[in-house]
Amino acid sequence: MTSDILSITGMSCAACARRVEKVVGTLPGVNKASVNFATEKLAVEYEAELLSKDAIAAAIARAGFGVGADPEQSRVTLSIGGMSCVACAARIEKVLGRLDGVHEASVNYAAEKASVSYDPQTVRLSAIRTMIVNAGFTVLETDKTNAVDADRVRKQKEIKTLWMKFTVSAVFSLPLFYIAMVPMLTHWAHLPYPARLDPMNYPLLYALLELTLVLPGIAVGYKFYTVGFKALAQRSPNMDSLIAIGTSAAVLYSIYNTFQIAQGNFKAVDSLYFETAGVIITLILLGKYLEAVSKGRTSEAIKKLMGLAPKTALVMRNGEETEIPIDEVEIGDLVVVKPGAKIPVDGRVEDGHTAVDESMLTGESMPVDKKAGDPVYAASLNTTGIIRFAAEKVGSDTALAQIVKLVEEAQNSKAPIAHMADIVSGYFVPAVCFIAMLAGAAWYIGTGGDMEFAFTIFISILVIACPCALGLATPTAIMVATGKGAENGILIKSGDALETAHTVQTLVFDKTGTITEGKPTVTDVLHVGEISADTLLQVTASAENLSEHPLGQAIVAGAKNKGLELLGVDAFNSITGRGIEARVNGQELLAGNRTLMNERGICLTALEVAADHLADEGKTPMYVALNGSLAGIVAVADVLKPSSKAAIGHLHAMGMEVVMLTGDNKKTAAAIARQAGIDRVLAEVLPQDKSAEVKKLQDEGKKVAMVGDGINDAPALAQADIGIAIGSGTDVAMESADIVLMRSDLMDVPTAIDLSRQTIRIIKQNLFWAFGYNILGIPVAAGLLHLLWGGPLLNPIFAAAAMSLSSVSVLSNALRLKRFTPRRLAA
Repeated sequence: MTSDILSITGMSCAACARRVEKVVGTLPGVNKASVNFATEKLAVEYEAELLSKDAIAAAIARAGFGVGADPEQSRVTLSIGGMSCVACAARIEKVLGRLDGVHEASVNYAAEKASVSYDPQTVRLSAIRTMIVNAGFTVLETDKTNAVDADRVRKQKEIKTLWMKFTVSAVFSLPLFYIAMVPMLTHWAHLPYPARLDPMNYPLLYALLELTLVLPGIAVGYKFYTVGFKALAQRSPNMDSLIAIGTSAAVLYSIYNTFQIAQGNFKAVDSLYFETAGVIITLILLGKYLEAVSKGRTSEAIKKLMGLAPKTALVMRNGEETEIPIDEVEIGDLVVVKPGAKIPVDGRVEDGHTAVDESMLTGESMPVDKKAGDPVYAASLNTTGIIRFAAEKVGSDTALAQIVKLVEEAQNSKAPIAHMADIVSGYFVPAVCFIAMLAGAAWYIGTGGDMEFAFTIFISILVIACPCALGLATPTAIMVATGKGAENGILIKSGDALETAHTVQTLVFDKTGTITEGKPTVTDVLHVGEISADTLLQVTASAENLSEHPLGQAIVAGAKNKGLELLGVDAFNSITGRGIEARVNGQELLAGNRTLMNERGICLTALEVAADHLADEGKTPMYVALNGSLAGIVAVADVLKPSSKAAIGHLHAMGMEVVMLTGDNKKTAAAIARQAGIDRVLAEVLPQDKSAEVKKLQDEGKKVAMVGDGINDAPALAQADIGIAIGSGTDVAMESADIVLMRSDLMDVPTAIDLSRQTIRIIKQNLFWAFGYNILGIPVAAGLLHLLWGGPLLNPIFAAAAMSLSSVSVLSNALRLKRFTPRRLAA
């Protein structure tokens, strides 16, 4: 008997838990199934001989729920070398998927990385690496402490190598192309041409020179053949296989005809295809070079983030400042940061005062004041003073490292929209090979044995087909979008979240701390008689300074913000549920609600209408009486954030419904909603009921995004189609949210939705082009136009040029997202 514990996702109530128990319990071989709804865990006992864990997971999935990560499961991201197209990525996923213990393998061709989830008790990482190598690829070792530089150096080396190969190939293929083409153009142009190379008079010399010129191109493009034929032998052909077959056929057929010339058959000089192979290799190398440059640009944002941290830190050792490598900083070290220097690790200020530029973390350009007790974060810039702080988080635990990790995981994830392209790519290359052979044979028979005609068709189909464009269409856009989001303080955790966000119809906002500031603030001071507003605020704040009530502390803060000096208090008494009474500067002060004033016989007639009006605006009026007479009202409220109204206006302009979810009373909630322009208010909702309210909206057929602070709103964030957590930029591990906004600025909500919409638009354009190119290009290469209208055949050289440009066009389109402009509140 085997026992396992599985994490279950998608359960919204106890009935869901019972449903999972019932589904699993009816499986053959299951002895016992028990679901804990609170912990979202399934404990199952089963006969391993009759049933596997994957079969249990599949049954749960069919019931409409998900199986989360196994607590014992590990995930690793490996850099892969040797992939030439999306078929290679599909091949790696396939071979890894066969390994016992591998739960999931996702390969991102654009990022050249494989994300593998596996059970270390069943399979070792070394076995995973071996499988990748045996499939014909390489696992690139990267020094984790210097991953950014290592990756950059590797990519730069790859780009330089491709340029060198292209240059060598071009140097030989251009004269080869000239020698082959000029004799055909003598009727239209008189270009200089050596008489000794005239194919009609010196056919053998002409053929041998072409063979000599094509060999260097074949040599620098050797990987097309080693990788392509190996993949073919493993019955997993890829783009390299198409190039290898096409160019090899051209060269071998041309060598055969060279022997024919040597034996006296001079007509064979018209059937040489050396220049076709040479120019195809040159154009493919050029395409690969442009692709490598463009792919490098898609991940610039993450490289920029990773390169922000300084390489060294200044720490106090034995009373002296000592400079050490950043990876040697330990928790508890006292770190010194001087003006103009970057903060090396996360910590808390112990001594000094300065202003720190945290724009790399939050996207906010204004420096933040830092004093003793305030947190500081790695890679932020110290602008003015000297500070000393105690290191609290180092290495992979810093806020920057967590942000980088989130962005990398998002870039390596796959959006649902990419699944169709992945499925097509798996069958694409074998289908192209079949079509090329079928079309070539058909034309050979149809033309009465015209080998040259059939051969042109065969090579053109192989060369024009482009699985790369399909493989690059989605991941490149996701890489640019997630990087662009991170640059602007928006962390998108996955490709799935990025895609789902564009379908959102209803935005649900938590009120406190999301739409509002989350802390009470003095909004109005109304006075009666000769006392001034400032004096009223001063004496009230002096008394409230001895109170611990949040509203009292808000009044104290309001007085201090106006520069008012607090007066001495001779006596103080807190009256629970009513207010306070005190003697301030010799005057008897009473401050509190209407009930307290009525109990003490204070006449409120002069300000009753004003108080009701303040209450209608969602403010809390606090009556103040001095020496037995009404002196005025100090109103306190949790005010709107400066960006709330503008952000909600933007969302309305984008065609979205905006809902506010709050535990406040209906009157206060309605007042805030009027100020912010909210469409719908769900008030007096307890924290534990928020997720149920989101579910009700979903039951109306709406795609719902929930925006909250990620703490009290966690269940609702998890229930929503998209959970958006607003934080300070450090709580990036909020598991309940799909998108984390690192600034407390609601303008980032429409920005995130807008980024999603633009990204999906780019992806759809890319997929349309990638599919459209192949759907149109392959029939043209197969001679459809010649068959219908008698037009000329597509030259394989032009087919190769089109194929190279198709990948570059998809990448260039994705890079347009780098110009994305975030929405910002006008100053």
